[in-house]
Amino acid sequence: MSQINVEAKNVKLSAFNVKRLSIMAIFLALSYVGALIKIPSPVGTIGMDSAPGFFCALAFGGIEGAVVIAFGHLLTSAVVGFPLTIPVHIYIAVQMALWAVVYRWVNKTFGLIPAAIAGIILNGVVSSFAMLPIMGMGGALGLLPFLIIGSALNVIISALAYKAIKGTRLI
Repeated sequence: MSQINVEAKNVKLSAFNVKRLSIMAIFLALSYVGALIKIPSPVGTIGMDSAPGFFCALAFGGIEGAVVIAFGHLLTSAVVGFPLTIPVHIYIAVQMALWAVVYRWVNKTFGLIPAAIAGIILNGVVSSFAMLPIMGMGGALGLLPFLIIGSALNVIISALAYKAIKGTRLI
């Protein structure tokens, strides 16, 4: 009898994993579509790929959002040929994954508006200055307005979409 219970638990866990992977795959596909929508910038990798990752973090979990946003950035970078080199884009993807987790945490702790403000500041301002060792002060300041605009668009879209369906059976 205990063997049946163990098998039933394994089935439940695997069904959860399939659902989790399916959600991430759908939002990763949306990130790819967003990657094709570019915000003109000096580096060419700022696009609408982050909104699905930020939304996924709010709606489904920090890990899910982190995976979607990181791979979404890598897709955006791949579309334009990794202009800052693959290691630099991996560095950016890791940052963005962290921002998605923080975005979810701030939402859970303080609410959606503080989370949106934090997401824009982290992904726009902090990410720009995180490029100081690579691009120097001129590069970071040149990137700043474009990254703030891109971050604001992505975060606001994710927050509005989350607010629209929060409390429904969709999430």
